Amino acid sequence: MSSLTTSGPGRGDAAGPSGSRTSPQASRFRGRLGELIFAAVGIALGLFALIGSFGIRVPESNRVGPTVFPILVAVILLISSVAVLIGVLRGRLGSPDESEDVDLSHGTDWLAILKLVVLLVAHLLLIGLTGWWLAAAVLFGGAAWTLGAKRWWVALLVGLGLGLAIQILFGELLGLSLPLGPILGWLGPLI
Repeated sequence: MSSLTTSGPGRGDAAGPSGSRTSPQASRFRGRLGELIFAAVGIALGLFALIGSFGIRVPESNRVGPTVFPILVAVILLISSVAVLIGVLRGRLGSPDESEDVDLSHGTDWLAILKLVVLLVAHLLLIGLTGWWLAAAVLFGGAAWTLGAKRWWVALLVGLGLGLAIQILFGELLGLSLPLGPILGWLGPLI
């Protein structure tokens, strides 16, 4: 049997909300419209990033400036979005998902979402008080616990390790502005 079938949900014979069947043209139009919107948003984001990267103030130096990475990302985003747009206009649509590994009988876990929002706000507030590395450890450990980590203390230790590694690599060696905080503030002159 061919891997391309024309039956199944979203392929033209699916029953709509009222039980009536949708036409293949209507189903194809919805798929094409969604992919056209996706490509347009990608192009808009790429243009926004490209235009914004030229507004970055560049210090006088012989090193690679801060605009290289944003320009590279914007160009890759523009090229891939234009490629998607051309493909959609030529009729090459993505295949719809057969199914997802989601139990639709369960509702949204609003408590988990609330915990993650609280952790993000706590991260923002803790950066100035404790330093970036410790705030990142709290965020990582708390998010892992919220999303079902069996041992929260292992997630916290991994978060501490990641926070310290990122702090040393990006904050101290590359010179990004990641505050050390009062606990590691004495390390600033040493690194």
